[in-house]
Amino acid sequence: MATAAMAAVASSRAFLRPHRLLLLPHTHPLRRRFSATAAPVSTAASAGVVDVLRERGLVEATTSEALAAARPGELKVYCGFDPTAESLHLGNLLGLVALSWFRRCGHTAVALVGGATGRVGDPSGKSAERPELDVAAVEANSDAIRSLVAQILSRVPEPAHHSQSGKNEQPLVNSAADSSARMGSFVILDNYDWWKDITLLDFLKEVGRFARVGTMIAKESVKKRLASEDGMSYTEFTYQLLQGYDFLHMFKNMGVNVQIGGSDQWGNITAGTELIRKILQVEGAHGLTFPLLLKSDGTKFGKTEDGAIWLSSKMLSPYKFYQYFFAVPDIDVIRFMKILTFLSLDEIQELEESMKKPGYVPNTVQKRLAEEVTRFVHGEEGLVEALKATEALRPGAQTQLDAQTIEGIADDVPSCSLAYDQVLNSPLVDLAVSTGLLASKSAVKRLIKQGGLYLNNIRIDSEDKLVEEGDIVDGKVLLLSAGKKNKMVVRIS
Repeated sequence: MATAAMAAVASSRAFLRPHRLLLLPHTHPLRRRFSATAAPVSTAASAGVVDVLRERGLVEATTSEALAAARPGELKVYCGFDPTAESLHLGNLLGLVALSWFRRCGHTAVALVGGATGRVGDPSGKSAERPELDVAAVEANSDAIRSLVAQILSRVPEPAHHSQSGKNEQPLVNSAADSSARMGSFVILDNYDWWKDITLLDFLKEVGRFARVGTMIAKESVKKRLASEDGMSYTEFTYQLLQGYDFLHMFKNMGVNVQIGGSDQWGNITAGTELIRKILQVEGAHGLTFPLLLKSDGTKFGKTEDGAIWLSSKMLSPYKFYQYFFAVPDIDVIRFMKILTFLSLDEIQELEESMKKPGYVPNTVQKRLAEEVTRFVHGEEGLVEALKATEALRPGAQTQLDAQTIEGIADDVPSCSLAYDQVLNSPLVDLAVSTGLLASKSAVKRLIKQGGLYLNNIRIDSEDKLVEEGDIVDGKVLLLSAGKKNKMVVRIS
């Protein structure tokens, strides 16, 4: 079976059957760009990447078990990201993690930004048609996402060892010295680069005639929308062919032979493998889906009352990103550790066992999860920023507060601005009410008696406390806290 699988992969690369397809020129400027970053093929003995992903709960379905037989360096794997916003969100993180695992196992990872498909909108998982974005917004979003993806994928930890749960771990590399050479490369593409030159007539003639309407309607994403009150537009109906053609284009011109995506992308992925098989008449195109990022109660992980958990620090600070993972319930933390980090399964098992032991400090494992994911998404600098803010903003902490640290969380907590003379020598009880931290003076006085009111993380014991000049941090800000969670940043003008 392995021999047949390798032959299939080889046939997909050689493209033994020439075809006159107008939309697929045999040479393309992006082909040189892609091959220039190709990594050496690893010969180190290791478990297949599909086995690694399956162990960690990152495989929902595959189009063929032949995919599991691929050796390091034989796969070029792509995952698509449509630029519907100026940042990716937590739901997209699994795609980046999965691409990173392919890289760690010696394969080439391709992140495809949907500069073209983003103008149409993927109906998968949506109950209504996406709002239309203008061209300028799509281009700006595409640029921002390319930059973000490049930063995140460049942070993939080197594969010093394979993270199996068994005792007989097999190294992915021969030594630490050559680990970087064994890593697969990555490249970022934009499908608008090929779609911009395609006419509707060419597409209908060369691709549309190979698509069966009955098969397209049978896709789960289409069936749900057709049964809904709003139905589905023809524009959205064609989306699966657009994404399918992306796979076809990259398969023929760049040797990309695997598409991955969330479980809601199964219909779009198989649309691509079907087009490749029908139009090119070759085998060797594969698909793999991973589960959607859900909490144990079945709701989406990454959705809050304030909106999505964004991956860009411009839309969500590393501090707040870190805090979101720090607050993961015990019931979910180990599963998220497996699917969102690169820690070995042995180490994760040790962390799981530690939670059952007497004396376990609550949220210890959550802290490790938050650190690992924040480091991957925001880098070491982002993690340091998050840890510094977390410690400094802990009521009662000994860390010296400065204006920069307080300003760093101002977008994440309520804030207000007051004139200097409104603050200096003002009773703290009055200030806590006028800023909106608490509703009444009686509530403030009650909190002081309970030991829960803090000024710049220092507990206030007296109802008569006045704000002094030395209380205004760097002459710019104050931090009021009611208990551990409720905070108010007061900017002084």
